[in-house]
Amino acid sequence: MVLRIQDIESGDLHTGTAGWKPGVRVLGVAESFQRSDKRSLVAGVVMRGDLRIDGYGFCRPDIGGRNATQELLAMYDRINRKDIRAWMLGGSVISWFNVVDLRRLHESTSVPVTCVSYHSSEGIEKYLQEYFPTDWQERNAALEQASPRARVELSSGHPVFLSVEGLSLERGFRLVDMFTVDGGIPEPIRVARILASSMRNSGYV
Repeated sequence: MVLRIQDIESGDLHTGTAGWKPGVRVLGVAESFQRSDKRSLVAGVVMRGDLRIDGYGFCRPDIGGRNATQELLAMYDRINRKDIRAWMLGGSVISWFNVVDLRRLHESTSVPVTCVSYHSSEGIEKYLQEYFPTDWQERNAALEQASPRARVELSSGHPVFLSVEGLSLERGFRLVDMFTVDGGIPEPIRVARILASSMRNSGYV
């Protein structure tokens, strides 16, 4: 089953179970790296509901490491914004299998998490076992405790896969759809991806 915006009752917009205010701010997260790098370059972009950029930050998770969650939390602390209402991640397996613990992000910041991905998957457990035989179970545990991914169709007509923590699927879906102008990539993630790639390629970080 694919969830579409029209499947959500319009009354939800008024009860607060799915609607968001136009001025809501989210922290969009995306990265840039090559396998030969020692660390990835992750950008976080604070964006308002009217699509204005309102802040940014960076962090450097280890390629193939296990510090992605801690690095994202440290970036959040450095940005030091109390008005961020949701995380918006472009995937939870970053920096070559450096798994982001979505539940820990939510519990540590009290900020709900939406995680957007774009491809169906039968799971990555076999790859974790192959590449990380000593700690694959710990990496996999973070993935297994996250909410199941749901396939949703945005108002743009593009399907994406959505996982949420700290809010309902419908409310997360509304937020992602609100920030998507066209295609399937929400603007906070798209801008964060451009910023991360630009900064990495510039050689300044």
